[in-house]
Amino acid sequence: MTTKKIPIWIDCDTGTDDTVAIMLAHALPELEIIGLSAVAGNSLLSNTFPNTRRIVYLLGASYPVYAGADRPLVREPHVAGAFHGENGLGSVELPLPDQAPLTTPAWDALYEAAKAMPGELRLVATGPLTNVAIALTKYPDLKTLLHSIALMGGAAVGGNVTPAAEFNIYDDPDAAQIVFKSGVKLIMCGLDVTMQAELRPADWDEMAAYPNRCGPLVKELFACAWKTIQTVGLKGVAQHDSCPVMYLAHPELFEGKMAGVYVETQSELTLGKTVTDLQSDKKFDKKNALVLLKLDREAFMSILKENIRSLP
Repeated sequence: MTTKKIPIWIDCDTGTDDTVAIMLAHALPELEIIGLSAVAGNSLLSNTFPNTRRIVYLLGASYPVYAGADRPLVREPHVAGAFHGENGLGSVELPLPDQAPLTTPAWDALYEAAKAMPGELRLVATGPLTNVAIALTKYPDLKTLLHSIALMGGAAVGGNVTPAAEFNIYDDPDAAQIVFKSGVKLIMCGLDVTMQAELRPADWDEMAAYPNRCGPLVKELFACAWKTIQTVGLKGVAQHDSCPVMYLAHPELFEGKMAGVYVETQSELTLGKTVTDLQSDKKFDKKNALVLLKLDREAFMSILKENIRSLP
């Protein structure tokens, strides 16, 4: 008996760790990519959109890729060049496909995909939530059509762009608040869990020896980030964006708790903070997200490596 694959849509800001997440999603036998959309975040949309197309082309796949928002809803954009390089891929150069890019806006394409399979499509969001918020606002019934949103963003404790906020949420907190208030089933893969998914030098050296292009590419992608990360004493490069992908295929690797989660959009000091009631005596009225807190790193890396090895 053949098990039906889980249909997913990836909204991303490709991005070095987005690249690995896309490769993982393509390789995992449990998942089926229906489409991808790009948003500004790790780099400008003029990089993240063609980068997403480049990765799909590298994989020999024909997934449709759509461009979305080139800036946050109401705020100035940020980029993460120190980690992702000037082009978003750690300055690695990859070829573009010959086909002309698709022109349908990301939010329209996402809605049509969800409408075609009501209650089945899982949205994986690995960048700022601008595209997702626009889609939910433009199409109010989208929240009933999506199965769930598994997102990389936020943290129950701490941040990485400020002491209080994680990059994806901080970049567009207004969009994030729309998503967290939407009523869609949410799985939040914040820094609490993603920082445990460390890809260490021994891991990428192993993958660099694979007899394919994708294995060595992993090491090339993170050369830029590793220079910065070593200065703060970390042992490796966190695979933030692979976490929501891996969760959908292998939820048994993760532990989490249901919580109320909302986003700070007013305070200068804590802008972009995902405020949870996990450790508070006072609770929000509704538990709107599964907040992942732990993962089995050894099993995570084993599955990641196995699937990267299987790629072109």
